[in-house]
Amino acid sequence: MSGPSTYEPQTGIERWLDSRLPIARLMWDSFVDFPTPRNLNYWWTFGGILAIFLMIQIITGVVLAMHYTADVSMAFDSVQRIRRDVPFGWLIQSMHANGASFFFLAVYIHMFRGLYYGSYKAPREVLWILGVVIYLLMMATGFLGYVLPWGQMSYWGAMVITNLFGALPVVGEGIREWLWGGFSVGNATLTRFYALHFLLPFVIAGVVILHIWALHVPGNGNPTGVSVKTKKDTLPFHPYYTVKDGFAIVVFLMIFAAFVFYMPDALGHADNYIEANPLVTPSHIVPEWYYLPFYAILRAITFDIGPISAQLGGVLAMFGAIAILFVLPWLDTSPVRSMRYRPVARWFFLIFMVVCLCLGWCGANNPDDPVLGTPLKFVTFAQILTLYYFAYFLVILPVLGFTERPKERPASIEAAVLGNKSATAQPAE
Repeated sequence: MSGPSTYEPQTGIERWLDSRLPIARLMWDSFVDFPTPRNLNYWWTFGGILAIFLMIQIITGVVLAMHYTADVSMAFDSVQRIRRDVPFGWLIQSMHANGASFFFLAVYIHMFRGLYYGSYKAPREVLWILGVVIYLLMMATGFLGYVLPWGQMSYWGAMVITNLFGALPVVGEGIREWLWGGFSVGNATLTRFYALHFLLPFVIAGVVILHIWALHVPGNGNPTGVSVKTKKDTLPFHPYYTVKDGFAIVVFLMIFAAFVFYMPDALGHADNYIEANPLVTPSHIVPEWYYLPFYAILRAITFDIGPISAQLGGVLAMFGAIAILFVLPWLDTSPVRSMRYRPVARWFFLIFMVVCLCLGWCGANNPDDPVLGTPLKFVTFAQILTLYYFAYFLVILPVLGFTERPKERPASIEAAVLGNKSATAQPAE
């Protein structure tokens, strides 16, 4: 909790506004004098990085919307016109396209940090759930945006993903036809996707405000997982973390700029620079890299599970891989937040990270191809990895909470930072 406000208006205008709409006080208490744990490392800077990239995506997206034509006969050419004829269109389009990849890169780092340091544990369950909602909205927005250039991968990606909804019982056909706007992917589909792609970033921005609000109620977590006890455990957000976060943001933007200016098409698929043709199916349909782990889980279910068909099972597994994150705060039964003090859980977490990376590798390859020349096929490898993915949440974390003996934690954040050996280590909460 931030405690009583320390904001003091300095001018008459500030005093007048503060008594009627205390927005300056809100900004001061939230981003200047907000007490922040003094031991936050650079993994905590990705929240600020994500805020910057959300603004980049919204601003560049609005400008691109002024020049884009949502019609199947002109969409592909309008993107090429933006790149070639619109003043600085090449820069804006490159920033928007590569910004999506860097947005997802930052959110994955942000989420893995939260998993490692137990940022989903009480009293931050709502904060975590709102973060997962943002992630889900990002995935939907990214998919809708990938369709808009109307290249080969755009068209066939839309065909594959929208057909997945048809596998859902009772409501599947209705959802698919609503997304299509008819009985196949066409002009109505593109128009709907364009409208939704324009709308959802503003929905994301709204949920981000709720996310920040939920963060400022219990306050930041920290690498030790120990709760703030006194003022000595904290520092004001400015200037300490504004400078630290600012440095990290600049470094991340420099890497982003390298792609924007020197490798603008490196993260895209070559087939998407070919105009969509419903009569020519690509030899291997691949989504953007940030969807590959879930695409691998979708393709890993190649067998019927009782009355559930393989297609429906794959859809349920893919959506279940995201849905399980919503209940994670109640699946992890350990009273200790940070895996710094959970040596066994740390090893399982590292394996989980490798599993996620390998799932992405499987998603990028043909499922029937052998893995590095071995008899093992990518589809079989993906099935093994999918089993571990779900076992980590449903079996490993719940069991470790009862069986693992965590290390002693410092008595306070101050003791952890200053190395106060005389302070008595606290037991698990």
